[in-house]
Amino acid sequence: MVARKFLVEHGASSFDVDYDTDDGLEVLKFQLFSLTSIPPDHQKILGGDGNTMVSDDSDLGLISDKLRLISIDEDDNSKQVETSIPDIMSSDEEFARLEIYLYRQEKINNKQFCQVEQRIRPYIHQVLMYEDPQRQEDARKTVPVDKLEEKAAVALAREVGLNVGCYYGRGVSYIEKEGNFKPTKDELDHGFLLQLLFWFKQSFRWVNSPPCDSCNIANLAQLLAMKLGHFFLLGVAVWKWQCMYAGNTTRFPEINNKIRNITVITISCHEKALFITDYYWHFAFCKNIGIRYWTSQIMFGQCFSPYLGRWMHLDPCEGIYDNPLLYEKGWGKKLNYVIALARYGVYDVTKRYTKKWHDVLSRRVMTTEPALASIISDITRERRRSFSSEKLIEHHERDKKEVEEMERGLSLQDDMSISLPGRQSGDKEWRVARSEFGSDEHCTLSSSSCPVRKCVDEHVTKIYDAFLPLLRQLAEEASNSSRATEVLDIIRKILTGLKNSPFKTRRTKIDAASNSLFSRMLPSLGQLFDALSLKCEPGVESVSEICIASDPVKTSLALPVVFHALDDLIQNVRACKELKKESLSWPLLKLNRICSGFILASGEELPFGIATSAFDGTRLSKFEEPNGATGMQIIYKVLDNRMHELVSYELMSANDAPERDPMDWILEGSEDGGSTWLMLDKQTSEKFDKRFQRKTYEVGSRSFLANAFRFRFLAVRDAKSTSRFQIGSIDLYARTST
Repeated sequence: MVARKFLVEHGASSFDVDYDTDDGLEVLKFQLFSLTSIPPDHQKILGGDGNTMVSDDSDLGLISDKLRLISIDEDDNSKQVETSIPDIMSSDEEFARLEIYLYRQEKINNKQFCQVEQRIRPYIHQVLMYEDPQRQEDARKTVPVDKLEEKAAVALAREVGLNVGCYYGRGVSYIEKEGNFKPTKDELDHGFLLQLLFWFKQSFRWVNSPPCDSCNIANLAQLLAMKLGHFFLLGVAVWKWQCMYAGNTTRFPEINNKIRNITVITISCHEKALFITDYYWHFAFCKNIGIRYWTSQIMFGQCFSPYLGRWMHLDPCEGIYDNPLLYEKGWGKKLNYVIALARYGVYDVTKRYTKKWHDVLSRRVMTTEPALASIISDITRERRRSFSSEKLIEHHERDKKEVEEMERGLSLQDDMSISLPGRQSGDKEWRVARSEFGSDEHCTLSSSSCPVRKCVDEHVTKIYDAFLPLLRQLAEEASNSSRATEVLDIIRKILTGLKNSPFKTRRTKIDAASNSLFSRMLPSLGQLFDALSLKCEPGVESVSEICIASDPVKTSLALPVVFHALDDLIQNVRACKELKKESLSWPLLKLNRICSGFILASGEELPFGIATSAFDGTRLSKFEEPNGATGMQIIYKVLDNRMHELVSYELMSANDAPERDPMDWILEGSEDGGSTWLMLDKQTSEKFDKRFQRKTYEVGSRSFLANAFRFRFLAVRDAKSTSRFQIGSIDLYARTST
C-alpha cells in the first residue's frame, strides 16, 4: 500500500486528494467525481507536465503529485460549445444516478463481498467440466458434422446467414466476398460455429413447464417438488409437476452436468446455454480461449471468433449471434451484472451489453466496483497460476484489448436501421412476466438500411438451360408423357442418392443393365452434370460412376435447385398429353434467365430473409420485409450493365402465411442504371392459391432494353393482419438472342 496526496487542478479550482494506490484508478476517479461532478467515464487525468495521461497501466505510486483533470467533453482549443437543453437534462439525470450509486456503494459491507464471491466461484467448476474427454465425445456423437460443414460452406458461397450482426448497435458485414468458394480456415470455422448455433436452435425445443404425460396439454402443470434425491447428485435437478386436469404427475429433468442424457431435446433456457457450451468447447472454438456466459437472470454464450478477432455473443434460445444489445434494446431488460467465465479467468463484460452504463451502474449494488474487480482479479490469477510468462503476457494483452473495445463501444452511436426483437422463445405470459417481451410482439431482427447484395445464382440459370437437351431427347424417344416422367423420376432418385452421400466425396454408381432407360439418356445429361459440377466416369463393364467434377461446394449449392426444378418440370410434363418438339416451350423450358445481378431492397429480415433469397432458385428460403405489407421495393441491377429486353417474369409464393403474399405491384425498367424508370407491367388483386405456386407474367413493353429493374410491391394479400411482405422467388427472363 502506498498512501499518496495529490493536488488536482480543475479549471480555476484546486483539490487536495488523499489516496491509497492499491484502490486502483477507478476509485480515484470516483473521488474526483464527488469533488468536481465530472462522471468517471468523462474524466481525463493528466500528469504534472500536462502531456502525460494517467491510465489503468500507469504506476500510481510514481506519478506526479500534481494532476490536472479535464472533461473529455471539453474542447481541446478551449472553444465555447453550445449545450442543448436535452444534453443538460441528460447530464443532470446521469449525475443523479451516479449520486444514488455512490450512496448505495457506501452501504455495502464485507458480507455482501463474500456473497458475490460465493456466487461466482461454483461456475468455475461448471466451466472445468467441459474438459472431460467423455463429455466431449458424447457431444460430438450427436452433431451432424458433415452436414453443418456443408451448410457453412454453402452459406459462405451464398453470403446468407453469416453476414449480419449488430455489434454494439451497429450493423456489421462479416463475409464481404460474394461467391466465396475458397474461404480461409478462419472463415470456415466461423461459418461452422454459426451453423452449430442454428442446428442447436432447431434441434432442441425450449420448454417452461412440460406437457402432461397423460393428456399432453402443455403449460397446465403446477410445480410440486424439485431436485429429487440421487438425481441431483448426478447434476440433474428433477422437477415434479402435477396436471391440473388429469391429476397425475410428470417428472422433468433439468440437466446441469454431464451429457449422459444428451438425447433429450426438450430443455429449459439455461440448459441450452450449458449444452451449447459443451458443443463449442468440443469443436475447439475455445480449447485455448474459453466459452463464457452470464450467470445472472438469463444465460447465453460468448465464443471467440478468430475470424473476427474478438468475442462474439451467441444466444442458443433465440438463434441470434453478435447482437450484444439484444437484451437491453430488444428484450427491454434492466441489466446489472454480466459476468463471463472461462477456464482461464472471470470477466466483467457488462459494458458490452449496454448503452446505458450509468443506468446499469445505479443497479450494481451487490458489492463495490473495486471489490468486484478484486474478486475477478483473484480468481483469474488463480486460474493462470501455471502459465508461463509468455502466456501471461498473451492473455493480459487480450484482456486489455477487450476492455478497450468495450469502452469504445459505450460511446458508439446505435444503428437505428437495425431492429432488435423482444424475446421469441417461451410462452407469451412467461416472457411478459419476466419483462422480456420487448415493445413490439411482431418485431424481428431486421434492417431498414440494406446493403447492395450480389446474387450468386448462375447455377440456377445453367440448370434451367440444361433441361433443353434432356427434353429434346425425351421428345424424340418417349413421346408419351408418362414415359418421360418415369425418366425424370429416375434422374431425381439418382441425384437424391448422391445428395445423401458425404458432400466432399459425393459419388454414386449406375449399372447400365438395371438402369437402361437412364443410360440411354446420358448423352443429353452432360449439360446438367456441368451445371451441378458433376461428371460421369466409365467404370468396370457396364457400371458408370457419377461424382464431383470440381468444387464440392458448387454441387451442394446446386442440388437443392435441381430438385425443386425437377419437381416443377415433372408436374408440367404430366400436364402434357404428348411430349413433342412443338411442345418444348414455356413452361417446360425456362431459358435465358437473367442472373448474377445486384440487389437493393428497402428492408429485409436478418439473417436468412435477405433480398438475395428471392433469387436463389430454391424453396428452402424466402425474402422477407418485416414492414413491407403496405409498400416496399426491390431493385435488380444487371451485371456489367448489360442491356436486356425483358419478356416475362415469374413469382413464386413462399412456404407459409398467404396473408403476406404480394397482391398489387408495378414492375419498372431503366435504361440508365436506375436514374429514370419506365413501367413495364402492373398487376392488381393477384392471388396465390397454393404454397410454392409459380405464376408467370408477360411483359407488354417489348423492344425496351434495360439494365435495371424495379419491383414496387404496393400491398400484400391481407395488410390488416400482418405488417410483413414475403416472396419465395423472383425470376426474370430476357429475350433469347438469335
